[in-house]
Amino acid sequence: MTAIITATQWESEAAGEQPPTLLDIRYRPGGPPGRPEYAAGHLPGAVYVDMDAELASAPGKRGRHPLPDVGEFGAAMRRAGVRADHPVVVYDGGLGWAAARAWWLLRWAGHPSVRVLDGGFAAWTAAGGRPVTEVPSVTEGDFVPRPGALPVLDADGAAALARRGLLLDARAGERYRGEVEPLDPVAGHIPGAVSAPTTENVDEDGRLRPAQELAARFAALGAADGTEVGVYCGSGVSAAQQVLALETAGISAALYVGSWSEWTSDPARPVATGPLPG
Repeated sequence: MTAIITATQWESEAAGEQPPTLLDIRYRPGGPPGRPEYAAGHLPGAVYVDMDAELASAPGKRGRHPLPDVGEFGAAMRRAGVRADHPVVVYDGGLGWAAARAWWLLRWAGHPSVRVLDGGFAAWTAAGGRPVTEVPSVTEGDFVPRPGALPVLDADGAAALARRGLLLDARAGERYRGEVEPLDPVAGHIPGAVSAPTTENVDEDGRLRPAQELAARFAALGAADGTEVGVYCGSGVSAAQQVLALETAGISAALYVGSWSEWTSDPARPVATGPLPG
């Protein structure tokens, strides 16, 4: 099953007898929770899930968005109606980062059928969708997380992968080069990592680029056949969208969840700046 569903496809499936479970993950990096936006209008049947509170643990030395406690994550998903044998669709405001984080977590935790609404809420409304304010009545789900279905990197693993394979840095190029760092204490990148801004995975409307274009992009960055690939960003959110884009292109990739925010929590870890040599 593809990891992406279009607004048109969603409308068709939503009209069926058993539509997928729908989760609203609207979130603005560094901004307030998305619940007010959800309350102002959302897709019919959508349940709001809080990116910071339910898809991550408290920030600390493991980064700004470390993996959530497995038990708490499972409880949050069951409250949202997620069932083990029923497909799930997730969406956000259109950036795709938070929705991809939910997609990645559910897949990592063993759910077999999760898709991201391409272009999110913005694409759906642009296609004629009419938001509602009613909060749906949800039957408790039965999903129990079984972590390990997708590969994860820690700091040592990311450093090693940068030496033997391809480690992609999904942040903006100026953060990678160390020219600016708005969020973390040190600017730069993990030595050996390659700059691959997440923003280049989508078109001007926020929709994921076609699989062929993505495959060409990642091949140019070094994702040749047989190359082991990993991704990191600032805190493991936008990098999840890069993993989604890579999967769409037919490439498996590991996520360094702690990302740069964890890497720079230890001053002993090396930091590189500027573009890669050559």
